[in-house]
Amino acid sequence: VCSVPCFYCWLGINLISLNSRLFAQCCLYNCSSGEKSMVEDDDKIGLYSYKVQSTITSRLANTMIQAKMVNNAKRPQHIVFDVQVPKGAFIDNFTMDVNGITFTSSIREKSEARRMYSQAKAKGKAAGIVRSNALDMENFKTEVNVPPGTRIQFELHYQEMIRRKLSSYEHVISLKPGRLAKHMEVDVRIIEPQGIRYVHVPNSLGDHFNGITTISKGEKKAHISFKPTMAQQRKCPTCSSTAVDGNFVVQYDVNRESTGGELEIFNGYFIHFFAPENLDPLPKNILFVIDVSGSMWGLKMKQTIEAMKAILSELRAADQFSLIDFNHNVRCWRDNLVSATPAQVEDAKKYIQTIHPNGGTNINEALLRATFILNEAQNLGMLDPNSVSMIVLVSDGDPTVGELKLTTIQKNVKQSIKDEFSLFCLGIGFDVDYDFLQRIATDNRGMAQRIFGNQETSAQMKRFYNQVSTPLLKKIQFNYPQESVSDVTQSSFHNYFGGSEIVVAGKVDTANLQHLESVVTATAANAELVMETLRDVEELDGFMKKDKYADPEFTRKLWAYLTVNQMLAERNTAPTAALKRNITKSILQMSLDHHIVTPFTSMLIENSEKDEIMLADQPKDPRRGCCSGLTPNAPDNNKGIPPWANVTAVPVSFMPEQRSPPVLLLTPASFLYISVDNDPHFIIYLPKSQRNICFNINSDPGHILNLISDRSTGVVVNGQLIGAKKEENKKLNTYFGKFGFYFKNKGLKVEIDTETITLKDGSYSIMLSWSDTGHIIRKQLLISVKKESNVTIRVGEEMSFMVLLHRVWKNHPVNVDFLGIYIPPENQFSPEAQGLIGQFTSEPEVYIYNQRPGQTPEKPQATMEVKGNKLTVTRGLQKDYRTNRVFGTDVQCWFVHNSGKGFIDGHYKDYLVSHLYSFLKEP
Repeated sequence: VCSVPCFYCWLGINLISLNSRLFAQCCLYNCSSGEKSMVEDDDKIGLYSYKVQSTITSRLANTMIQAKMVNNAKRPQHIVFDVQVPKGAFIDNFTMDVNGITFTSSIREKSEARRMYSQAKAKGKAAGIVRSNALDMENFKTEVNVPPGTRIQFELHYQEMIRRKLSSYEHVISLKPGRLAKHMEVDVRIIEPQGIRYVHVPNSLGDHFNGITTISKGEKKAHISFKPTMAQQRKCPTCSSTAVDGNFVVQYDVNRESTGGELEIFNGYFIHFFAPENLDPLPKNILFVIDVSGSMWGLKMKQTIEAMKAILSELRAADQFSLIDFNHNVRCWRDNLVSATPAQVEDAKKYIQTIHPNGGTNINEALLRATFILNEAQNLGMLDPNSVSMIVLVSDGDPTVGELKLTTIQKNVKQSIKDEFSLFCLGIGFDVDYDFLQRIATDNRGMAQRIFGNQETSAQMKRFYNQVSTPLLKKIQFNYPQESVSDVTQSSFHNYFGGSEIVVAGKVDTANLQHLESVVTATAANAELVMETLRDVEELDGFMKKDKYADPEFTRKLWAYLTVNQMLAERNTAPTAALKRNITKSILQMSLDHHIVTPFTSMLIENSEKDEIMLADQPKDPRRGCCSGLTPNAPDNNKGIPPWANVTAVPVSFMPEQRSPPVLLLTPASFLYISVDNDPHFIIYLPKSQRNICFNINSDPGHILNLISDRSTGVVVNGQLIGAKKEENKKLNTYFGKFGFYFKNKGLKVEIDTETITLKDGSYSIMLSWSDTGHIIRKQLLISVKKESNVTIRVGEEMSFMVLLHRVWKNHPVNVDFLGIYIPPENQFSPEAQGLIGQFTSEPEVYIYNQRPGQTPEKPQATMEVKGNKLTVTRGLQKDYRTNRVFGTDVQCWFVHNSGKGFIDGHYKDYLVSHLYSFLKEP
């Protein structure tokens, strides 16, 4: 029927032979592309409901995202639930229902959760961890393989505190359903006892949805509703794809009557919101420290210059400023602070315009130069006593010149700044160590923000500057009656900036108290202020009990949110390991008490029988490449990851059994790495067949084995063997004691042994020890060392490697320190790659059949056909030490005996080379 030209349909020509249904289908035909639009019956995965419900009670947002889906296909399909959660939010619940089988979540201490997960995995009932990351969001993603007709419901809950920035609260909900939904609804309710000043929903999803959002606003409540029909969701009348793809944004502000802030008391907790207005700005002394190293070349530098010119134009006449730009050297536009007169500002703009990026990155000297200028100005009496002094650092990389040890830089800056100034850091792109910038900023009464390197870099920089450009108060102190309150969050603040808000929370004894009084002292532009607030402890009771949408736990949740985030910041800057351990224990206990996922807890997802377990754990850090080195008892590995970040779920398979309901089977996905570790055990992951094949190499100490030899890309990886101190059971165990990496096209060599990590570039050489945490960048090759743990080598976006360090106690009678290597299969080697690992770039066809009992029940045998050979292989376990360097994680694999004979090309002795950087001889 639809072979009838579509323009006849659009002209409305009614062909008598067509009934109305076929005529309608014809009119849904996409004439321009020849692709039929989506007809519901033809959609393989049907999304019949997508709901987002969010309730904001006094800045605390509780959000629920629910998706109901069905497999309409005639065969099993993967159904993906992939939602984005704002950075800084705490996930507190996830449920999944598959044809009546319900999975619920619980929060456990991380090592306990991983232990339970590992136990399930050992029984063949667990899967690997899926990790993903977005720009200003984090992804929660799970994938389920279900048979035809299966209905599945996902539901995720998270909470966050809505921060005030630039005079507005902004609640962002990511809407990316991925397909048309029969029913779509976004429902946002705002309850603010202070009173709502305004509510605005910007057109963030595009003009396509003009007029669909409805807003109802009362004095203290507001309701926002977004319910596009299926037709309204379509990108065009004939399109099968959805136009719903972006962020749904709600902006609002509240009424403010008292300069001393608003006290809200309920359920044994108080929240103090402080955001005074109508104050004269304090003068500021500001030093801009700008990275102009070679990595800033191109769009980054162009956008930075554009942003700086706009920022300089916004300086006030009472402000003083200067500019420092740095690469391997440090230069000052002026050696001292100057007044922001029109002439000086114009001259600074001209200076910025002449910058040409090149060279390395000397962050330490640049920051010390900036603090020297501010300290000197203060010592000479050049700073207004009521002024605010700050440094704004703009950088896109780690230090590569001068002091490289990040902890030393942090210590140097802290000692130089003392308690006088604030440091704000803008980290551009993904290569910057954002965790370091956060630590150094928090340590010096400032904050950090990641700026994503794109066309909007300039706008992001200006927006950040606007948040700190108007200091209104300094030395703010919050005071409460000690006999009535306890467990108060941070109550002393260095600065208050216009358009923001300070929030303090604590517990309050309401049993013996009728009123709670607060006294806030601060320094303003023209006076020392004392601001008092008095509130009845039962003032909110009636209002909260009447509103069915208000969260009765909002004060407790806000207090917990502030307390946990404060402790996480304190932990980052803790001066001693003992203090850090104590803070960690407190965070863990808070996480368990308040049922939230933090870096020290994980979410277990179980069915009612508790025989199928999934793990929601921390996502991969994008700048660390393949191997984030996650260790259950070492949360410091979570560099740059927000507090809630343990929120990824596993792929799940539901496969039907005859005459029985679906049974949960989990497919392996976490060991997607080719690795060599321990004696040395090779684990080769074959992506197409999704199998792990293992073998050992039994060679002599001192021998050098070629792992990768790729002449096309110019990459060589070799490993030198060392032996144990003595034989055990008439066998001398051997391990890798040294690795050599040769990147011929870059002229770079990297040598890693159990003591040092060395980068060589001709006569140039730089060395780090395993006792350091540091980074080396040269010719777009990044070497990241995590103290006494691992080294990650990353070559652009093409390839990455991880080397793990295994230490034994010093006087061990047998064992020695050794290394292991992990290589992701997505590394972009050429098809001609050789070596014990390189040859598997082209995956061989592997057939395993005739499984039968082995010599021991837990190790069955099978026949494997590969490369024209028939081999007897044994099912067993090898260790993956990435997640636990002490005990390792068991990996199920088929073991090939006799040093991999028949599975590797030729004999293992064919892979012996003479030098640590030698290519394998061509066949």
